[in-house]
Amino acid sequence: MSRTFFDHIPEIKFEGPDSTSALAFKYYDKDKKVLGKTMAEHLRIAVCYWHSFCWDGADVFGAGGFDRPWIKPVTDQKAADEKLDAAFEFFQKLGNPYFCFHDVDVMASAETPKEHVENFANIVDKIEAKIAQTGVKLLWGTANMFSHPRYMAGAASNPNPDVTAFAALQVQECLAATHRLGGANYVLWGGREGYDTILNTRVGQEMEQLGRFFNMVVEYKHKIGFKGDILIEPKPHEPTKHQYDRDVGTVYGFLKAHGLENEVKVNIEPNHATLAGNSFEHEIEMANAFGIFGSIDFNRGDPQNGWDTDQFPNDLRETTTALYYILKGGGFKNGGSNFDAKVRRQSIDLDDLFHGHVGGMDLLGRALENAAALIESEKLSGFVEARYSGWKSGMGAKMMDGSASLTDMAAHALKENNSPTPVSGRQEMLENIVTDFTK
Repeated sequence: MSRTFFDHIPEIKFEGPDSTSALAFKYYDKDKKVLGKTMAEHLRIAVCYWHSFCWDGADVFGAGGFDRPWIKPVTDQKAADEKLDAAFEFFQKLGNPYFCFHDVDVMASAETPKEHVENFANIVDKIEAKIAQTGVKLLWGTANMFSHPRYMAGAASNPNPDVTAFAALQVQECLAATHRLGGANYVLWGGREGYDTILNTRVGQEMEQLGRFFNMVVEYKHKIGFKGDILIEPKPHEPTKHQYDRDVGTVYGFLKAHGLENEVKVNIEPNHATLAGNSFEHEIEMANAFGIFGSIDFNRGDPQNGWDTDQFPNDLRETTTALYYILKGGGFKNGGSNFDAKVRRQSIDLDDLFHGHVGGMDLLGRALENAAALIESEKLSGFVEARYSGWKSGMGAKMMDGSASLTDMAAHALKENNSPTPVSGRQEMLENIVTDFTK
């Protein structure tokens, strides 16, 4: 029989902006229609297993201070089962339609390859039963190939092929399980696919290893008939000094180099974007431009800390613009909004898990309505359309369709014989428009 952990928490419900309850949705109304779809259909919200049910509050300076009744000193099968009970009880109380996991998040610990396969298979059977019982679906699965000491020099990019073989086993089992569980995507995050010093690294060889490994994953996806997307999650550094998947632009170049640009998309995280020196909306628009937008791990960093703090998002303006560009790009297809976020180390109560997620879901609901209103107003898109209108006819159109050469363009300039006059980009006006729609 399942053990319960959140009996004191009622089911989280939508009560509207006037509600005074700290554990009620004020803006996230899953059934409310926005641009022809419900909020739930637009946002596809997921809760992550690792931060919410595996983290004990430890950081690099101190031991964990969380008293989570499902976290045991040794991750045995009973502990894995209780963690599963806690997770699905939480999902049902919160009302999120999806969840995400790493293989080692859900299973009893294992050292040998055979132990890994057996322990993971045991828990996958139980996850399948929980999905059937509750209706909560899997947004994506992934294999953890960065925590164990065997991966200290990387997984697919490791100088030891035996380590890469272990990684291949993990990915094979986790991708097959994701397929079996009805997962919509499979994520490859190369937490240690990079280097700490070039002095001991063959960068070219490691990138070739990584490219071949990703091709193997895609080959296996098609072999088993998995219809979801394979996603790479960009991050510039941490824990390594440099990672090969540092941002969306870098990932796209890598995919092109290895013939994967039509097979693999990206899972974008705001905190990773800012660590790379980019804005969140920049990474989304780059992915849209390259045709590789897949999914989002919603969180935020703290500029005063400077590392990947994985805090729950709370910036309404940033989230509004992010959802604006997601909607402009066609919205989520297989992807969704996963909260790759954790409560703060001093937020030690079980209730704090709910406060973090309720606030994040409300933020997304509010930002979704703002973004939809921006789209319907056409104030931003109309300005941008007018700004680039010259490329739809004349020499601009000929350049873009390939019918004009460099000499043709140069001759056009000589024929017109004028110095083009700059036109205002109206940045301040556009920023004011976004402010007007951030409510």
